Amino acid sequence: MYSFMGGGLFCAGVGNILLVISTATDYWMQYRQSSSYMHQGLWRYCVPGKCMTYTDSIAYWDATRAFMILAILACFFGIIIGVMAFINYSSFSGFDKTFAAGILYFISCFFVLLAMAVYTGMTVNYYGKRYGNWRFSWSYIMGWVSVVLTFFSGIFYMCAYRMYEPRGPMSR
Repeated sequence: MYSFMGGGLFCAGVGNILLVISTATDYWMQYRQSSSYMHQGLWRYCVPGKCMTYTDSIAYWDATRAFMILAILACFFGIIIGVMAFINYSSFSGFDKTFAAGILYFISCFFVLLAMAVYTGMTVNYYGKRYGNWRFSWSYIMGWVSVVLTFFSGIFYMCAYRMYEPRGPMSR
């Protein structure tokens, strides 16, 4: 049970770090324009020599930002509850910390998946039709890696929950 919880905490911790880095950095997409590379993130776009904050509100960027922030928060609270379950595994009146942490990791995974799907779909639809010399970059890839890590965190915590759960007709 504790090995599953340890694995879940490790995956969640790394996943949350990747979520924060992915959300905060400006390398979601790179493109080449007039022999120089430019890049953009969720908050700023950069041309050679300077970066500028977005001044207009574009719906898919706003949705991606919101889902990424919700994913970070869900994963962070899942880590806190997961640590509490790891340190002192006890259940009290219908609230199982292991189960709650696993659910929060799955919620985080869902939010990241939504953010990445919205960003991918809109970016491919827009840039794929208009420009030929662009690509997704490392911040974007970190977002997809965090989808996998938060998913496995949820799996590990649900396995730990199922191992501890009493079984049989006499246990209830």
